[in-house]
Amino acid sequence: MTKINITDTILRDAHQSLIATRMRTEDMLPICEKLDQVGYWSLEAWGGATFDSCIRFLKEDPWERLRKLKEALPNTPLQMLLRGQNLLGYRHYADDVVKNFVQKTADNGMDVFRIFDALNDLRNLRVSIESVKKSNKHAQGAICYTTSPVHGIKQFVQMGKQMQDMGCDSVVIKDMAGLLTPHVTGELVSELVSNLSVPVHIHSHATSGLAEMCQLKAIENGATGIDTAISSFAGGTSHPPTESMVAALRGTAFDSKLDLELLQTIGFYFYDVRKKYHQFESDYTGVDTRVQVNQVPGGMISNLAHQLKEQDALNRMQEVLAEIPNVRSDLGYPPLVTPTSQIVGTQAVMNVIAGERYKTITNEVKLYLKGRYGQAPGKVNENVRRQAIGSEEVIDVRPADLLPAEYNKLKKEIGDLALNEEDVLTFSMFPDIGRDYLQQRKDNNLVPESLDAFNDDANSACMAATEFNVAIHGETYHIKVNGTGYRNQPSRPYYISIDGVPEEILVEPLDSISVGLETNGNSDPGTTSSDTNGRPRATQPGHVTTSMPGTIVEVMVSEGDTVKAGDAVLITEAMKMETEIQAPISGTIKSIFVKKGDMVTPDEMLIEIAD
Repeated sequence: MTKINITDTILRDAHQSLIATRMRTEDMLPICEKLDQVGYWSLEAWGGATFDSCIRFLKEDPWERLRKLKEALPNTPLQMLLRGQNLLGYRHYADDVVKNFVQKTADNGMDVFRIFDALNDLRNLRVSIESVKKSNKHAQGAICYTTSPVHGIKQFVQMGKQMQDMGCDSVVIKDMAGLLTPHVTGELVSELVSNLSVPVHIHSHATSGLAEMCQLKAIENGATGIDTAISSFAGGTSHPPTESMVAALRGTAFDSKLDLELLQTIGFYFYDVRKKYHQFESDYTGVDTRVQVNQVPGGMISNLAHQLKEQDALNRMQEVLAEIPNVRSDLGYPPLVTPTSQIVGTQAVMNVIAGERYKTITNEVKLYLKGRYGQAPGKVNENVRRQAIGSEEVIDVRPADLLPAEYNKLKKEIGDLALNEEDVLTFSMFPDIGRDYLQQRKDNNLVPESLDAFNDDANSACMAATEFNVAIHGETYHIKVNGTGYRNQPSRPYYISIDGVPEEILVEPLDSISVGLETNGNSDPGTTSSDTNGRPRATQPGHVTTSMPGTIVEVMVSEGDTVKAGDAVLITEAMKMETEIQAPISGTIKSIFVKKGDMVTPDEMLIEIAD
């Protein structure tokens, strides 16, 4: 008899996959007493995108969430997803930050650390694994499963053996895109079990409709742990239903011994919870077998849809899906998981929108091609590398070996906004939004006040602020207006974010009434004002603009500077990827219309260069 251990993802990956990681702690705590009675091997409750979402959108302290969940679940081990040297952010952190983060996470109640690297570069896991073992917690090494000319069972088994040698207490196959097929699963698990002395688990998303079969094959071939999601948050880009797998194994040699009736009660609770978050439901639900061809995880498809919608190019999704394998090949076949999924996906979008491959290259692609994320699994396209970084040096060492200790420096930078070590680590993960969160907490302003979007006179309607809350049918939505199209267009686009999800809406005038959202109240249809900041429209060769809505990360020039065509003048961020905006012509910086933190949209003049 081999009892199968079950990890339920309801408190992390399930809602990250289906409702954009928006579930609040207040909706988790009421059901914790019942969750704690189930007898799960673990509950995945933290890590991944939850940390980012807590401070960026929910205005919750992620550390407080962890402590509350630990208190509410005293009998159930808590599990998290850790991105190795990336921790929970999108860059490599110095070793001292990694060590402090793991220690504080363990101190606050974490029991199981699932650790992976997007490139399967095990050098990027070493410090995390060592830190978890030092904290006397369970270290689970994760193999990011993918298929390519340079990936296969032999390579994955070798990875598993190395993880075991590094001190991992268990090894998991992380099938983030739902690429596994049943027979391949059986063969891979069988080889891992034959070569390892530690337990083997399987984590597979249900995107392609094969996950339940894969889990059964894994169990039959020696896997002792599976990941599931309570049924009301299962399926699609999430995971197999917990209740279904418990029922399938009941009465067999692999019986999980979990209480099916109790699980069903929990499922009904989350059925009602999910209704509260309907606005975050992905358009891509249910079975999507395209992943077996293009390897694009469901969550990545949602991000691509948002990017294309911002460009009014959602009809080009198939072109992007066709371009992703090409970009992935150029970059040496990285697995598509955070952050490489964003790196590859965003570059594919830019290639399609620009109509020319690699006309614009994101900073993350440049860093990747310099070796700053680690070693690419396969051979990189050298023509693309030269186009991106020229003759710059490519490193072959562990990227963090080049990073000096930074924790004390970060602690000094955040100053008295940090009330404890956890706050310093919040700032370390996300310097900009972390600082904003800590400042808002200090000012007791974590939830913005509701503002009226329109006054009573439609002819002179204006917006005094670009952020406000709207209450509809008992639900509150946070609206942020990023910019607008032009008044002389019959249907005028407004670029907005609803609870952090970017959208584009079209506003059409009703007869003679012109509806606008202008800070200056100007209703002249001939104005060149393009958004709530009053920026002019880019119409001349020397007008610097952006091809994608985003946020200004850095202004790299000052008025009066001389630049050459191709020089970087701005850095913008969109969908967590940074991009350099280059000078279109040589000349002198005449005017700058943006500053760090500004939201910008396509066709606005951001900088004016005089020829």
